Amino acid sequence: MPILADLSVRPSGARPTIASAPAAVLAGVSVHLPERTVQVADAERALARSSRPGAVPRLPMVSRLTGVQQVHVLPDDWNASDLAVAASATLLAAQGLDVADVDLLIFASASQDMVEPATSHIVAAKLGVRAPVMDVKNACNSVLNAIEVAEALVATGRYATVLVACGEAPSRAVRWDVPDRATYLLSAPGYTMSDAGAAVLVQRAPGHGEGSEPAAGAADRLGSAPGSGACGDRPRGILASAFGAESSHWDVGMLPGGGTAFPRDLDRTYFEIDGSRLRDAFLALGPGVILDALVRAGLTWDDVALVAVHQVAVAHLADVHEALGLPEDRTIVTVAEHGNVASATLPLQLVTALESGRVGPGDVVLLVGLAGGISIGAMAVRL
Repeated sequence: MPILADLSVRPSGARPTIASAPAAVLAGVSVHLPERTVQVADAERALARSSRPGAVPRLPMVSRLTGVQQVHVLPDDWNASDLAVAASATLLAAQGLDVADVDLLIFASASQDMVEPATSHIVAAKLGVRAPVMDVKNACNSVLNAIEVAEALVATGRYATVLVACGEAPSRAVRWDVPDRATYLLSAPGYTMSDAGAAVLVQRAPGHGEGSEPAAGAADRLGSAPGSGACGDRPRGILASAFGAESSHWDVGMLPGGGTAFPRDLDRTYFEIDGSRLRDAFLALGPGVILDALVRAGLTWDDVALVAVHQVAVAHLADVHEALGLPEDRTIVTVAEHGNVASATLPLQLVTALESGRVGPGDVVLLVGLAGGISIGAMAVRL
């Protein structure tokens, strides 16, 4: 399959560049990582000792193949909503905002406290938010899709400040009772999955539309104060995005239990992931959606300071570098130290890059999401 790495070639279906000023800005981001960690290699060795002979490799293969060293595990008495609340409370405090300043709360996560009600209600109740709420769920692209929804609603003038709250607790669905090799192969990708909370604040860009403006006086963690709105003549905010899906691959990664297909089958309440099929499916998608987002934003790779991309293994970053023609220093590795934190990955990479000085006000970051289902998304943002 040919690889598109030249931005002078517009991907099929790409729209003309959108020149209008951004409707929404990413005003802040926060991540909560549970203190408890587990070394993946140690967990694999323990699993091999407790399993039937031949069911699990004696050597820690998952950690060697993926490069994931450790994962975070939430406290026993916490749920996904608690991770989201921890990250959201930190973000609101850093922004100098009260819960009354939140116009809409979106819970975005592959994890959820329960089938009903929407976990956003539980998060809102714990935070004390009285605004409308909704859940946005699309596996590891949940946060990126929620930002897409938030931007669209802000652009209409419906809301000025949207809190996207994420609580990922995949450790609760990882299978450690492995009866045979076939079950092990479907369970093994889950051994790199990690718990985390994240929060992203999406606000109306200054000067966009009429009506109420974002809360005044908020200290913007991503750069200048909300009232400035630009770095020189370059407007801050969400510049463009593009999304795609190839849903015929929906069965390559599943958590089947609890729905109508398997409502009470306890054996189907664990992750079932075919790692090789999942990688092949993403490679077959190609970089078209990502290049589409750059074209719509009127950008080239020279304009992009950081590509934050969903990560399940260190080695898979090489696929991204090759497909996009990117140098290695344009991405940042988080999966080795923190594991696969599902849809909290992009906020984690953004926070890591900001705190380390890799990016700052005026820089363009490209958020690239990859999720089971399968789906892909890309969003260009000027900080």
